[in-house]
Amino acid sequence: MDVNAPRVLIVEDDENINNLLREALTKHGLNCTQAFSGTEGLIVFKNDKFDLALLDLMMPGMDGQMLTQRIREVSKVPIIIVSAKSSVDSKVDLLKTGADDFVGKPFELKELLARVDVQLRHNETTDTAEGIDASAPRAFKDLVLDSSKFQVTVKGNDIGLTRQEFKILELFLQYPGKVFSKREIYEYAWNDIYIGEDKTINVHISNIRTKIKKYSEDEYIDTIWGVGFRLSKS
Repeated sequence: MDVNAPRVLIVEDDENINNLLREALTKHGLNCTQAFSGTEGLIVFKNDKFDLALLDLMMPGMDGQMLTQRIREVSKVPIIIVSAKSSVDSKVDLLKTGADDFVGKPFELKELLARVDVQLRHNETTDTAEGIDASAPRAFKDLVLDSSKFQVTVKGNDIGLTRQEFKILELFLQYPGKVFSKREIYEYAWNDIYIGEDKTINVHISNIRTKIKKYSEDEYIDTIWGVGFRLSKS
C-alpha cells in the first residue's frame, strides 16, 4: 500500500457494500478507512486526515446528510453521497448541505471510481491554487478571495464555501464583467463534461448568495436570464 496515496473515508452501514467499496478503491490505488455508522464516521474523520469522504445517506442514528453537515463545520474535503434516494429534490438538498457529488444505488463501480477521481483532482487543484497568484488575493466590493488559504471572506468574515462554490467565485473574479454560461461554470468548477445540470449550478449560485448575505446586503452575482451569471455591476 502506497502511504502517500489519497486517503478515502467510507461510511456505509451495509457491511457488504462497505467492503465492496473498500476493495474497489484499494485496487484503484487509494488508502481506505471504513466506518459503519454516521457517528463512527464522524469520530474517525475528526481523528485523522482524509482527501475524500464517501458517505451512505440512509443510516440509523446520524444519517449521511447530518454527517455531511458536521464534516462541513470543520473541513472542505470533497464529499460524495452514495444512496438509493436519487430524486432531484434529494440531490438538491444534499448539494445545499455541502455534498460535492451524488452517486445513486445501484451503482456501476466504473462510474463511481471516475467520480472519485474527479473530486480528488479538484482537491489537488485547490490545494495548489492553480489559476490564481497566491501572493495576490482578488477582491470585489467587500469580498476577498485568497487561493493560498482556500478562503473567501466578506468584511473579514470567512463565509465557508464548498469547493465548487469557491471555484465559481474564482472564475468570476478572474474575469470581472464577463458573463459565463452554465456550461462554462460547470466545466470549470467541476472539471467535468456539462450534461445540462441546470439545477446544480442554480443551487450553488444560491448558496453563494446566501452565505454572502449574512455579512453584506450588496449584490455580488447577477443573473443574466437565458445566458448565465456574472459578477454584479451594481
